[in-house]
Amino acid sequence: MSFEGFIRYMGSPECQILKTDCGKVYQDMNHPLNDYFISSSHNTYLVSDQLLGPSDLWGYVSALVKGCRCLEIDCWDGSRNEPVVYHGYTLTSKLLFKTVIQSIQKYAFITSDYPVVLSLENHCSPSQQEVMADILQSVFGDALLSDMLDDFPDKLPSPKALKFKILVRNKKIGSLRETRERKGSDKHGQVEEYEEIDQDVDDEVKESKALAILEDDSQKEPGAIIAAGLPLFRRRRVKVAMALSDLVIYTKAEKFISFQHSRLYQQFNESNSIGESEARKLSKLKGHEFILHTSKFITRIYPKATRADSSNFNPQEFWNIGCQMVALNFQTPGLPMDLQNGKFLDNGCSGYILKPHFLRDIKTEFNPNETPKDIDPVTLTIRLISGIQLPPSNHSSSNKADTVVVLEIFGVPNDHVKRQTRVIKRNAFCPRWNETFTFIIQVPELALIRFVVENQGLITGNEFLGQYTLPVLCMNKGYRRVPLFSKMGESLEPAALFIYVWYVR
Repeated sequence: MSFEGFIRYMGSPECQILKTDCGKVYQDMNHPLNDYFISSSHNTYLVSDQLLGPSDLWGYVSALVKGCRCLEIDCWDGSRNEPVVYHGYTLTSKLLFKTVIQSIQKYAFITSDYPVVLSLENHCSPSQQEVMADILQSVFGDALLSDMLDDFPDKLPSPKALKFKILVRNKKIGSLRETRERKGSDKHGQVEEYEEIDQDVDDEVKESKALAILEDDSQKEPGAIIAAGLPLFRRRRVKVAMALSDLVIYTKAEKFISFQHSRLYQQFNESNSIGESEARKLSKLKGHEFILHTSKFITRIYPKATRADSSNFNPQEFWNIGCQMVALNFQTPGLPMDLQNGKFLDNGCSGYILKPHFLRDIKTEFNPNETPKDIDPVTLTIRLISGIQLPPSNHSSSNKADTVVVLEIFGVPNDHVKRQTRVIKRNAFCPRWNETFTFIIQVPELALIRFVVENQGLITGNEFLGQYTLPVLCMNKGYRRVPLFSKMGESLEPAALFIYVWYVR
């Protein structure tokens, strides 16, 4: 091999840091849905902020192309009996529900064959709910899951069994067996009611009292939520069109009350949505109980209402406790989305990643806030050798940035560590560091590593030039090339880092 051929080989896909196997679906896809991390989006229709920005079909298209498997659709009554999608009580623009569904149908399985969950935030009247049901059935056809796969299920089906299927997540009336008995009947005009905590109550107020236990006594005033020292919740009656309710099979949305309530009453096909603030409190106070909960039930975490700028929280803290659907604002670049994109590089960008065994075991003793008892740590050594045509600084026209590389491990709290190289002055074309870093990672199954290239700034702070994030266990050993991506997630080819990787368990 000539020297030129060797250089070409080192720059080829065979020498990239990401394992070839991780670039395709290699995990067992026969586990029930609740055994997987699922790539999830929050308010998918928004492409800017939460109050004034536009709603755009591109939000759904771009999320699906990135492998997202859970999309959120906020549905409201529109004129001429046409439901619309927008962020209610704000100045965001509106989309027709029908055009949203048509766009999803077109792009749903471009990147991944595995099921797409449509999480409906439903504020429509019964008549427009029936219109929604008609649209879902007519556009998706046989791809829409509208019946059980088995006669007497006691667990969720697998991603493999649900390939190329669309699942509706919404409130549901009655049992799965009752739904099957109604199959084929005319449901026009059939409306049922259920009670729920008033959605108009401030999210933070609702979340702060989420540990209250729902009173289950039909002889008393309905809607009381009782817990020592807590006031009663205000509740309201909500109408659901049976036509839409019966399209909800394995992803019934159920209000989270408490872990105790879920253990006693929650069914296998019911999933919870918990705001980030309450989820964070629960993870700190009752981390082990939270993991036992997510080992059985799909749990969705969403950003708090005060994130009007569409900012994101760090998803790692909720992956650590097994939350399947950690919903982020995909339109907002930054560290959280870098972690999201990096994590779901695994398993062929399918949007489904099998959770580690200790997050699936219903008898697990794992707690991310404590040192694991039976640990099998990884000792990771990285020699950062050099940079290759690094992105130019916006503050320099001659590509003479003062380059520094930051290496950061994300995972359980004890594994979180940040290291950086020395600064190479006035050289972004071919800087050489030749520095070695060693990390001891206690829970490598949950760990991500992020490489960030920066231009040192003494006054305004360091300038971001490029980054790459991937799961630690998806790293190839040996001499490897780390591709770099912009803040918006675009490839910066041929910019890369040249490193040597070694790890042992």
